[in-house]
Amino acid sequence: MAVLHTNAGSFDKVINQDIPVLVDFWAPWCGPCKMLGPVLEEVEKDLAGKAVVAKVNVDDEGDLAARFQVSNIPTMIVFKNGQPVDRAVGFMSKDKVSSIIKSHL
Repeated sequence: MAVLHTNAGSFDKVINQDIPVLVDFWAPWCGPCKMLGPVLEEVEKDLAGKAVVAKVNVDDEGDLAARFQVSNIPTMIVFKNGQPVDRAVGFMSKDKVSSIIKSHL
């Protein structure tokens, strides 16, 4: 599987899973977001089947960003059974992102 790109139409289905779902709120013009992209792809490969990694473009999905009070990007929110359980803001290393997700496995 790969990093999912989700939107308002599919978001609730994406986050309502039995395994943790990390959602990256990002924008194409955001430098730290661009740096985080390859990190998230590596994390997704490492945790395939144990967690889901998804992305939401805040330029296209402003209502979703507002729903979760995302004011800075990148913002990563971990969901478990559809509920937000963790949040991190800014660029992070692969190890840091992995440890955030693994704490909810």
